[in-house]
Amino acid sequence: MDDMDDKDRTVRTDRERAARRDAAVRAAVDQGLLGPGSPLVGLLDVTGVRESAAALRAAFEAVTAPGTPVLHAFAVKATPLVPVLRLLHEEGLGAEVASPGELALARAAGVPSARTVLDSPAKTPAELREALELGIAVNADSPQELARVDALVGPAIPRSPLGIRVNPQVGGGSIEALSTATATSKFGVGLRDEGAREWVVRAYLDRPWLTRLHAHTGSQGIPLPLMAQGVAQTYALAEEINARVGRRQIDTLDIGGGLPVNFGSEATAPTYAQYARLLGETVPGLFDGRYGLVTEFGRSLLAKHGTVVARVEYTKSAGGRPVAVTHAGVQVATRTVYVPEAWPLRLAAYDAEGRPKTGPEVVQDVAGPACFAGDLLAEGRALAPLEPGDHVAALDTGAYCFAHHYAYNSLPRPGIHGFAPDGSGGIAFATVREPQTVREIVAEAGQAHASALTALRAPERA
Repeated sequence: MDDMDDKDRTVRTDRERAARRDAAVRAAVDQGLLGPGSPLVGLLDVTGVRESAAALRAAFEAVTAPGTPVLHAFAVKATPLVPVLRLLHEEGLGAEVASPGELALARAAGVPSARTVLDSPAKTPAELREALELGIAVNADSPQELARVDALVGPAIPRSPLGIRVNPQVGGGSIEALSTATATSKFGVGLRDEGAREWVVRAYLDRPWLTRLHAHTGSQGIPLPLMAQGVAQTYALAEEINARVGRRQIDTLDIGGGLPVNFGSEATAPTYAQYARLLGETVPGLFDGRYGLVTEFGRSLLAKHGTVVARVEYTKSAGGRPVAVTHAGVQVATRTVYVPEAWPLRLAAYDAEGRPKTGPEVVQDVAGPACFAGDLLAEGRALAPLEPGDHVAALDTGAYCFAHHYAYNSLPRPGIHGFAPDGSGGIAFATVREPQTVREIVAEAGQAHASALTALRAPERA
């Protein structure tokens, strides 16, 4: 497929996704998933998720030598929901986990150990032991962690594929907090630090069972050429190590994920195909079949396919500007509320029946329910005039939003529902996660220990 065919296909896919979303919001109102008694809901486009998984597989198949082992391990942190992981597993993806909880989610979804990768900068001995017992791939993040692995492996040949995470230190992007390949990043072994590169090479020379090399340069705000540069330096290090060893000891490169997402429009950009082609041009040896590959994409697989829809409870005016008070704010879009310049969200207006709302746009604030002034999904945004009973949709929120609840004001976690066309012109829904109840909030807040603190008293003095 040439660039023009790829672009035309992507535009058509984006248009179809927007149409499915509009139909799903209307159906959510019609079927009672969204209304006065349920003013906030997360919707996940199952068709779109399947399409993204297929696009990822196809992009790398197009540039990789036949027979090359490739594992696309979904970064569980992006959308840590068991049904999502099961869906992606069905679509041929594995799981990249970074905590005991994420590993438990992947196992509950049925992801095999052989298709699971453990990455974390703070793995405990118990986590490492469990991973090694299960045969899960592990990337050691530091010399101290590798020493722990040494103690656990002992003289035996480990079941797990093991490697070291390195930091090529190629620089950061536009969002400093997400840049993982800066000079002082907490992740991996910094290759430009004094003596670090030689330490990495020696670690492989001393441990024949180290067979992987891992780096993760990409993330939101990172340009594709910088991502490719990080992969190129990792590949060069693998070639150096194998040359020093005198055999192909490193047989797999884990190139991470982090493909940026376009939050400014409906368009999917960049695409997996564009990134895979760039890697082929920048690092030709990467795809010639000598190395197996692991990727760890997350946000780019799910973001465009999730929508948070909130009911407008009240409208008012402050300082001459209209304000729509909704049920979506910091609890579902934490990054947007606290760092709006780095994480702006597209919003769409729907009427009380869930139909796209039209009419002359009005500049207005869209506020959330939390008790602080900065709880805003958008400030000074031009939208069709919002009224009580209407709905506001926060678009592109399928990753790092509706599954990452922030319990400010003890606001409940919203229910999440997957949707797909039902084959007869309608929309079918499936529950992904039930909405949190007030009873559950109270239980999580220590109800069973209500008297624990009042029972603690200082001893009376004689």
